[in-house]
This record gives sequence, C-alpha cells and structure tokens, in this order.
Amino acid sequence: MRKLLTSRWFIVSVAVLILAAVIILGALPGSPVNFGKISGGMGNLFAPVRNVVNKAFDAFDDYSSAVFDGMAIREENRQLKSEIAMLQYRLRQNEEAAIRYEELKDAFHIRDTFSNFEVYGASILSREADEWFSSIRIGAGEDTGLYYAEGLSYVIVDVNMNLVGRIISIGDYESNVLPVTHEGFAVSCKVNEVNSSTYILSGDSELKRQGLCKITGINSNNIPDVGSEIVTSGEGGLFPEGIPIGVVESVDTSNSMNIVAVLRPYSNMYDLQDLFILVPNEAPEVTEDGGESVED
Repeated sequence: MRKLLTSRWFIVSVAVLILAAVIILGALPGSPVNFGKISGGMGNLFAPVRNVVNKAFDAFDDYSSAVFDGMAIREENRQLKSEIAMLQYRLRQNEEAAIRYEELKDAFHIRDTFSNFEVYGASILSREADEWFSSIRIGAGEDTGLYYAEGLSYVIVDVNMNLVGRIISIGDYESNVLPVTHEGFAVSCKVNEVNSSTYILSGDSELKRQGLCKITGINSNNIPDVGSEIVTSGEGGLFPEGIPIGVVESVDTSNSMNIVAVLRPYSNMYDLQDLFILVPNEAPEVTEDGGESVED
C-alpha cells in the first residue's frame, strides 16, 4: 500500500484527476471557482479544454431542453387532438340534430290530416327479422296511454305519413308493430282516385324478402295500372281512409280468376327513424254485457 502511495504513476494520476476536477468545476455556469485566477497562466493553457467542457455542457443543456420541450409539445398536441375530436363530435351531433329537426317538421302535417286522431311519436327500439317473422319494437306502451281493446287498432305511419303497419301487442313500456310486408298483415286498399275499386293488400312470405307486398281481390274490370298509388280505403274501420301505402310495381293477369298485383311500400322497415302512432280520440265504449265496442 505504501509503495502504491509513493508510486510516480499514482501521484501523476491523482494530480491529473484534481486538475480535471478543477477545470470542470471552473467551467460550470455560476461556479465559485475561477480557474483563471487559481492557475494563472495555466488557465490559458487549458482554455481549449475548458471550452470543450463548456460546449459539452451547453450541448447537454440544449439537448435536455429540447427533450422536455418535445414532451411538452407532444402533450399539448394530444390535448389539442382530444379537443378537436370533441368539437368534431359536437359538430356532427348538431348537424344530425338539424337534419332530424327538418324531418320532424314534416310530421306536423299528420296532425292536420287526421284531426280525429291524437298523434304520438315513438322511437324504434329494435327490428326483428328472419325468414319466418319480422316486427318492429317501439318505445311506447301502456305508459303512454295505449291499451288493448276489441275493434281498436293503432295505426303506425312514418314521418311522411306513409303506412308502416299496426300495433299487435302492447306492454308496459313498449309495443310490437306488424309491418305491411308481414304475411299476417292485411288492409283494405284502393287506387288513390275518386270512386276507385277496393282491393286487399297483404304481406307475402316470398315477397317480404324483397320488401314487397301483394294486392288481391282485383276485378278484371278494375285492374290497377303499374305506377298507381295505393292508399287505405277506410273500409272496416280499423284504418282511416287515405293513408299512402305504396306504388303498384307489376300486375299478373295470367289467371283472370286470380289477378295479383305487386306493390312496393313507400316505407322501408330498415330505413325508418321515427314512427308515429295514430290514436283515435274516441275510446271504445263498454257494452252492457261488459264487452267493448268502437263507434264508427
């Protein structure tokens, strides 16, 4: 150990380390050590070293500043992107709200057309469709005043007053709608002309897949033309007269005893957004035997 301490290389190494430490300390910004005053002329000799050290510290300071500034900029960009996304979302909401408002404005003429009915809007909860059955579940039930009664049928129309179907079941907070394309649906109809003949419009299991209906009960003397508009006739009392249903797409006259026309409904079940329920102003009256009847 003693030999090590008295070794020339050890002494030189220690001296170099002390000198380097003094140079580095003197190069630090704000350092209390002034290397030039301590070492006199030696300071000029080691000035290049000190300059290198200063440049190294300046470069490190610039690098660290750039790193922290970059992190701050990335965080700011992240926040700005989040704010931009929120603004775009709100803009889309406002645009959709404006479109919906324009659509719903058109629904007010329904009230004017059917003055004998109250009109209630209903949202679509789900569309159930498969090969055997299709229906629309809406968010309106007994909580909105709907109830079941013999001879009472709630008609469903879209925002353009076109026939969609009728309610077939009513729950506490929702109801099921049978659309015009369903094979269990039927309504008396006619061409939208004065004194036109009446037909029977119904759904068909094959045509349903194409979104079509069929018209039967056609007399050979009163065959509807292709392109004719079909509306409800009002016969039977379940549906008011004059509700638009659709347009005749084709007519099969190959069997004069069974003439069948194909109709394309105005309403597409998969494109519907808003539905409206026509509720008769006059409720069914209870008969003496406890049953219910509906005034014509």
